[in-house]
Amino acid sequence: MREPRGLVVVGASAGGVEALRSFVAALPGSLAAAVCVVLHIPRSGTSALPHILGRAGRLPVRHATDSCPLEAGTIYVAPPNFHVLVVDGKLRLSRGPTENGHRPAVDPLFRSAARAWGRAVVGVVLSGSRDDGAFGLATIVEHGGAGLVQAPAEALHPSMPVQAAELVPDARVMPVAAMGAALAEMTDGMTGPAPVPLSGDAQVVAEDAMAAMEDLTAESAGGVPAGFGCPSCHGALFELPGGHRPPRFRCRVGHAWSALGLIEEQGEALEGALWMALRSLEEKAALSRRMADSASMRGSVMTAERYNEVSRAADDAGRIIRQLIEQLGSVEDKPLVADEL
Repeated sequence: MREPRGLVVVGASAGGVEALRSFVAALPGSLAAAVCVVLHIPRSGTSALPHILGRAGRLPVRHATDSCPLEAGTIYVAPPNFHVLVVDGKLRLSRGPTENGHRPAVDPLFRSAARAWGRAVVGVVLSGSRDDGAFGLATIVEHGGAGLVQAPAEALHPSMPVQAAELVPDARVMPVAAMGAALAEMTDGMTGPAPVPLSGDAQVVAEDAMAAMEDLTAESAGGVPAGFGCPSCHGALFELPGGHRPPRFRCRVGHAWSALGLIEEQGEALEGALWMALRSLEEKAALSRRMADSASMRGSVMTAERYNEVSRAADDAGRIIRQLIEQLGSVEDKPLVADEL
């Protein structure tokens, strides 16, 4: 087994399969680093990603397993429903709380790699929605590592690359096809893991502990009540002390959300509530019309008119709800960072 001189950690989400195939195809067979990949996938079922990526490039690809050692020139893929963490030269699988609704999630891998390998890590952010991976990439660079970001113009879903490039201006933005040569050059001079002291970053230490299912809550980690609810469990969210970083939130049991992820999740919940309200109004209008027809057949003109008034009011309210749904959709379909696409 070849000991890796460097570690490459890769994160992708929507549109990520095609990006990962191109990425793996560009990797040289002599790569001196191990590669760990997280693709946001459903937590149930199986993943064929190792088979897909194994056919796309020259390096062997396998699912990560608990306590497996890292080997140079091997690609490890996160299995469904497990975070992958880097601990003491090995990979650990965790059923820790979801992050931005995902398990596996990109940020736990990136954070743990930054702490375990320090300057010998390269983080790679590929196609995906929201801002997953941006915080983790910033952590890698802050701990001495380097970052690569897929050129947003070629990404099927550019939000993840855009957000990562904005938060980590030192990251190199390039087409996926150019990353293989860049990684070979970047990892060639590495000499193995350079662990970062545990006391170096309190927020990263706390988030890693929660991802690994240690007995730690967001409140005991120094979080401040945020006044928002957790979309995953509906518990109270705490804002973690992040200093110069964008705000991040965790609930008492550890579900993690970035500000962008929380905003988009709240938008989905609001739209769901509006559709429920519209359904109720439609049913109210239909029932009122039925009652008006029944009253008319009995000759109760005044009663029929009252029911018709109720029906018209429900129809009017329904039209307002439809307009709100359309307005929310037109706003949320616009990227939060549009001038860099």
